[in-house]
Amino acid sequence: MELRNGTHLPNRGISMKRVIAATMVIALTGCAATQSGAYFRPITDLKGKDVTAYENDLRECQAYATQVPGAGERAVAGTGFGALFGALIVAAAGKKGYRNEGAAVGALSGAASGAVEGEREQRKIITTCLTNRGYSVLNA
Repeated sequence: MELRNGTHLPNRGISMKRVIAATMVIALTGCAATQSGAYFRPITDLKGKDVTAYENDLRECQAYATQVPGAGERAVAGTGFGALFGALIVAAAGKKGYRNEGAAVGALSGAASGAVEGEREQRKIITTCLTNRGYSVLNA
């Protein structure tokens, strides 16, 4: 990279290897969390309810939540879309030397956004399922 005064700076761009590694960390972190996604255990008012029946209902609702992509899967999908989008935005702005950086930023933001959306959707399925079965979910 060249500054206005003619000084050259070393290229310290973000490599795609780093982007892929960061994405994998995000994806694996989302998968490793035990109380997240399809394994979410909401705070439920069980007063007057059969706890054994609740546990069975909760497992069934969690099984429904596994039918949609979770945080890890959505993070990986978001990476590809985000990288493409980031590179296109930089190219459209006419910044020829910054496509990799644009792709990297797009990939990371796409991964994070995908992970959050996957987590949110699975939690919503579980809370809606339990609510429809007559439970009062307190942290929906």
